Amino acid sequence: MKKLAAYIVAALGFGIYGVVTDVDRDDSGAIIGGGTLDAFEVHLGDCFDDPDYSSDEFSSLPGVPCDEPHDNEAFAVFDLTLASYPDYDIAEISEASCVDRFEAYVGRDYESSSLDVVTMYPSPESWAESDREVVCAVYDMSGSQLVGTVKGTSL
Repeated sequence: MKKLAAYIVAALGFGIYGVVTDVDRDDSGAIIGGGTLDAFEVHLGDCFDDPDYSSDEFSSLPGVPCDEPHDNEAFAVFDLTLASYPDYDIAEISEASCVDRFEAYVGRDYESSSLDVVTMYPSPESWAESDREVVCAVYDMSGSQLVGTVKGTSL
């Protein structure tokens, strides 16, 4: 089984809530001009590059139009419906929920895909601020950047 990678967007709620999203979006909401993408404002289908890995927590991502080379594409955005913060299980719960949504977006089952999943999920601090959002994104396991959307591509 492929190993799942996880971003801990523990800062997704996170004390730094006032970061301004400066990506340009068209009328449909698609990113048409790159820039800073607030981690709280990631939409289904958004493309973005990897964040600065100097910290496990971050509040923004480098947003990129999907027709330009990019590291990741958001394929699901949803809220966890748990009664309390799942402590050590939040990564596993988030990853499993993302894998469950993978085939519907990509058009191929997760196990046979050339893509892998990365998850962004609430920290205990952001959970206390009512953050329940999980963002699921795909990336190419070969390390190559994606160009164009992966939606329905069966990669």
